Amino acid sequence: MRARAAIGSLVLGLLLISDDGARAQAPEPEGYRLGDYRAPTPAAVPGAVTIGTEAAYQLWQSGAAVWIDVLSTPHRPENFPPQALWMPMPRRNIPGSLWLPDVGRGSLSPELEAYFRSHLEAATRGLLDRPIAFYCLAQCWMSWNAAKRAASWGYSQLYWYRDGIDGWEAAKLPTENAVPVPGP
Repeated sequence: MRARAAIGSLVLGLLLISDDGARAQAPEPEGYRLGDYRAPTPAAVPGAVTIGTEAAYQLWQSGAAVWIDVLSTPHRPENFPPQALWMPMPRRNIPGSLWLPDVGRGSLSPELEAYFRSHLEAATRGLLDRPIAFYCLAQCWMSWNAAKRAASWGYSQLYWYRDGIDGWEAAKLPTENAVPVPGP
C-alpha cells in the first residue's frame, strides 16, 4: 500500500511539467469521441490523470502500472491490388504494454467491450485500484475514450499518456515490437 502511495505522489509531483499550452486542445465531448480519432484532444480525461513523457517514464520504470496501447491494427488499404504484397510497418510500443486494438473506439460492439473488460480484469488481477496507463499516438482520441470508459467501469488509478508513443519515441525512450492481443 505504501508503494502505491509513493508512486502516486511521484507521478502527481511530475504532473506540473506540461507543454499543453503549446498545443491545440479540443473541448471535451459529453460522451465518447465517435470518429476522427486523429485530431486535437482535450487536456484531460474525466477520472484519469494526464501525464507527460517524464511522468510516464517514471511510472513505467516503477513497474507499478499496467500499460495499455489501444491503437488499431493496420488494415490493408482499400483499392490495394490483391496480388500486391502488403506488409505494414511493425508497431512499436512501450515495453511491457498490452496492445488491445480498437478498444478506444467511441462505440464498442458487445464482443469488443467484453474483450476490453476481460483483458483489463486479467491485467489488473481484478483490482480496480491497480494503476493503468492508456496511450496510443499523440492527438489520438482512442486512448482518451479507453481511459474514460475504464473510469466508468470503476477503475480508480487511471493515467492518460496524451503524447503516446510519439512522445515516448521523441524522448528516445525504449520501445519494443508490439503484438496485438487477438480479439473479436
